[in-house]
Amino acid sequence: MKVFTNRQLYLLSLLSAILLWLGWPAHGFPFLLLVGFVPLLIIEEQLYQERDKYGRFSYFKYAYLAMFVWNALTTWWVCNATIVGGMSAIIFNSLFMAIVLGAFRYTRRKTNTITGYTAIIFFWIAFEYLHLNWELSWPWLTLGNGFANYAGCVQWYEFTGALGGSLWILLCNIFIFHILKYTWLSPWKGDNSSVKRTILGTLALILIPLLYSTLPQPKPTGKKVNIAVIQPNIDPYNEKFSEDFKTQLNKILALANTVVDSNTDYLVMPETALTENIDENRGNDSYSIKLLKDYLTKHPHLSIVTGAVTYKVYEPGQVIPQSAHKIENSNEYFDDFNTSLELNYAYNTQIYHKSKLVPGVEVMPFQKVLGPIEKLAFDLGGTAGTLGTQTEPSVFYSPNSKTTIGTAICYESIYGEYIGEYVQKGAQLIFIITNDGWWKDTPGYRQHLAYARLRAIETRRSIARSANTGTSAFIDEDGNVLQTTSWWQPAAIKASLYTNDKLTFYVKYGDYIGKLACTISALIFCILALAIFRKRN
Repeated sequence: MKVFTNRQLYLLSLLSAILLWLGWPAHGFPFLLLVGFVPLLIIEEQLYQERDKYGRFSYFKYAYLAMFVWNALTTWWVCNATIVGGMSAIIFNSLFMAIVLGAFRYTRRKTNTITGYTAIIFFWIAFEYLHLNWELSWPWLTLGNGFANYAGCVQWYEFTGALGGSLWILLCNIFIFHILKYTWLSPWKGDNSSVKRTILGTLALILIPLLYSTLPQPKPTGKKVNIAVIQPNIDPYNEKFSEDFKTQLNKILALANTVVDSNTDYLVMPETALTENIDENRGNDSYSIKLLKDYLTKHPHLSIVTGAVTYKVYEPGQVIPQSAHKIENSNEYFDDFNTSLELNYAYNTQIYHKSKLVPGVEVMPFQKVLGPIEKLAFDLGGTAGTLGTQTEPSVFYSPNSKTTIGTAICYESIYGEYIGEYVQKGAQLIFIITNDGWWKDTPGYRQHLAYARLRAIETRRSIARSANTGTSAFIDEDGNVLQTTSWWQPAAIKASLYTNDKLTFYVKYGDYIGKLACTISALIFCILALAIFRKRN
């Protein structure tokens, strides 16, 4: 086998990081992801072949270097919002990924090659699934997200979700590595038909999903809904949470007047468009709600969906959530919320509370342990510390257009299974309201927009996206971006989207690939434990 020096092994580690970075949105070429792990697999192969020479943790340093550089190059922009939070995300996410790769190396050493390569696939996907569902959730670099700007290549996500993309990427890396292994690292001296079968299998693995994606998708058959989207472009650092909320709302409505007409069914405003801090128990008394209700008297056919900063004081006898804060010198408790509202003329206001919160910003992870240091939470989005949530997503229904929508707030739009829950509850369209200006003019807001394209494919729901700053857009159910706004420009756009009532396989079954990966990973750990026990005895 070809042997690399220690310096060359470090260069291979960096090559993996560079390939993964160059393959990532917003401007990456995602097919590089199909070989992004190959240099790391080459390193592991040398360490495995010479395992008497290398220590049991020798692979970890190469794995961590690759993952750290990839994370830093791809998500450095988080530091624009919070340096401590951004560095923490890079350091710890790299650590988690390196641990997964180290577990693959350890499993192969203690069992056999087949079990080892099975382990890297299912350990990684199990990690991605858990990263979607635990309190330190940061699934931005889920491998399947890498094809977000190449929607025409991943139409099959309607069956698998983004985790299916992760499975595909990992399998391609392993197959391509074995081709290199038998043709370059240590040329195969047996029957060449084995190498040919590996090459053919690799080509089939790559091409079959791509060929499926070229098949024509069904034309939308639902009703047409006319939607106006507002991008007010209010500076989140210097204006949004420090200047007069009345002036800001009037600016939004002035933009709305340029696009709203008698045919408009929905007016969509961004996350925290209403910064008044509205008391949910007395919402109709707020200036912002009154002004929007007045606007609706002029447009009674219209429904308004908007983000808002709200709070709720709990009445005596009500259950007090763990997220609630005690009012000083009182026995009362209250919760702050990052909220979306739907208002219709002459109908009650509908409320949804953001429930997939940003760790360290909107929620203190592991609150029972870390609750005492909650005041150190980063101030982002106008609220800090632990916000209140609701137990499951809820949908809005417009009695005017007879349409049901799900409204995802910012970070929630990167959770495919969660968006699918809106659809299970009847959502015919998806609205995303966000405020991406915290990241400034970086890849962050472009990546966030790109991920919305995957949610459209997974659910086959068209999307209207309203960003305070960043990019607002309309996306059809095939993940095609129909219209966008410019960065850091106030804008108002409108388009017609078509509803859909059908449920995709992915919506019905969610992240079943992740759950399966967790089950298989548990079995591999049992095999590993048995192998260790046998060797010791």
